Amino acid sequence: MTAVRRAAPVLVAALLLLACAGRAGATGYRYWSFWERTGDHWTYATQGPASVRPDDGTVQGFRFAVSADSADASRPRGTADFDTICADTPAKSGTKRVALVIDFGAPADAPSGETPPERRAVCARVPSDASGADALAAVAGPLRYDTNALLCAIAGYPRKGCGEQVSTDREPTAAAPESGSSGSAESSGSGSGPSLGLPIGAGVVALLAGAAIWQSRRRRNASG
Repeated sequence: MTAVRRAAPVLVAALLLLACAGRAGATGYRYWSFWERTGDHWTYATQGPASVRPDDGTVQGFRFAVSADSADASRPRGTADFDTICADTPAKSGTKRVALVIDFGAPADAPSGETPPERRAVCARVPSDASGADALAAVAGPLRYDTNALLCAIAGYPRKGCGEQVSTDREPTAAAPESGSSGSAESSGSGSGPSLGLPIGAGVVALLAGAAIWQSRRRRNASG
């Protein structure tokens, strides 16, 4: 019992350090995330839009928001399905139809001085071998990419910036646990960096807790 009491102050300090680390790590990235829809469920894409070759009848989504990683990413809003979005776009030989939901996000996520446009649900008819990026470019240009093939802007929004880090203390708005990769990037995993804060913080607690136990044993042996 004495050992536990002696270790308690150090354990409390460790927990306070973890809490402070969590607050200090309240950062996110402002970017376009890429989603795929099955039925009424959105799934965070495991590949970038330029790598995906959607089939006729596919529904894809893009959402602009501030988020830490895929587990914190906001899904596209709206409930329209393929039959609704592409109702006026009949099938045509040699082409395919891709329904796109383009959600420009909330004003709170917009870069300074910019206002997000209204959300769009559009049907792209593109060649049968077209990628998701091709379908997006057909109905929502101009698109802007950075040198790492990260999708920076759709229909010219935002005017500048690309995946920049921003501070935020808001709660996560929608979880996407199915994938850990960045949907807007052409290389996977580029959006997972901020999530390292949690294991690092947990490691600090484990290290300090171990130090506390070692310290308590040392004192007990010295007193014995």
